Amino acid sequence: MSRKVFIRSTNWIGDAVMSVAALRELRRLYPQDHLVLAARPWVAGLFEKQGLVDEVVSIETTASRLKNFRHTVSVARSCDRAVLLQNALGAALVAFTARIPDRAGYRTDGRSWLLTRSAVPRIKRLGRHQMYYYLDLLYQTGLSSTDYLSDSDFKPDISLVAGPQSLADARRLLTQNGIAGNRPVVGVNPGAFFGSAKRWFPDRYAALADLLIQRLDAQILIFGSPDERRLADEIREQMRHPPVVLAGATCLPTLMALISLCNLFITNDSGPMHLAAALGTTQIALFGSTDEIATGPYSPKATVVHKHVECSPCLLRECPLDLRCFERIKVDEVYELARTTLTHG
Repeated sequence: MSRKVFIRSTNWIGDAVMSVAALRELRRLYPQDHLVLAARPWVAGLFEKQGLVDEVVSIETTASRLKNFRHTVSVARSCDRAVLLQNALGAALVAFTARIPDRAGYRTDGRSWLLTRSAVPRIKRLGRHQMYYYLDLLYQTGLSSTDYLSDSDFKPDISLVAGPQSLADARRLLTQNGIAGNRPVVGVNPGAFFGSAKRWFPDRYAALADLLIQRLDAQILIFGSPDERRLADEIREQMRHPPVVLAGATCLPTLMALISLCNLFITNDSGPMHLAAALGTTQIALFGSTDEIATGPYSPKATVVHKHVECSPCLLRECPLDLRCFERIKVDEVYELARTTLTHG
């Protein structure tokens, strides 16, 4: 029997990438169902044309919380099942108000009474990667018979691809900015929405980028959101050689395409880090306050640099001390990793 399934996406790019394996499992387990993914606008583009769901609907597009709620309820109303990847009370309230008879989610945020299938978070206690959080929801709520946390044969698949149009747009943007195809392209992502405790120092990013240009003839692309444009400009101003600043200049599909075209991506723990992992781009990920076991890049092409100090991982947005975890990550160390990657593959 075919069902219409309402899936409430997570709200942030990194979490969205880490939920891809669960979405792929839903698609595999229920190939006959019509899967409707509701996502905020800045995340929705990640899922389009990936073959994970049948429909992607942007929600919460206005400043009115009431209008947003009513619109999301209207998207969900004709569905037979809800799978809530987002933990908020509001997501469960939408499914309940829409009278979806089968509602699966974690019993967090005081919402267990709104669910017909509920799960208890357990990955943190078991020391597992965050992508298993979404997979375990399927198992605990009976949507899958596979216990993903104990099945050693199961290999999560978070892979994403950049679409043909996005790749064409990305190549056009690179050409317009003078990026040549015969020299290495290195993407740099110095931001992190969570807070400054996840950001390596701008002056070190600038020094690293200069070394890559001077010694390896690299072409540097600085990525970031519109809110991180000032950070990107700060790095550019400290450099002796000009990079191409693309912070705030791309939509999500074009950003994905640009990351996929990089020979190397150097990044903090952030949404673009997870995009690089999903796109199969070689990367160096620099960790500060967070835990690479829980939220590290899930990719064989990723190298994580994390200096574990006495307070690691603190998981704080802002460091109350001296960012000693980042202080110990030196420019020369990251440069050598980049050089080895670019010269030896």
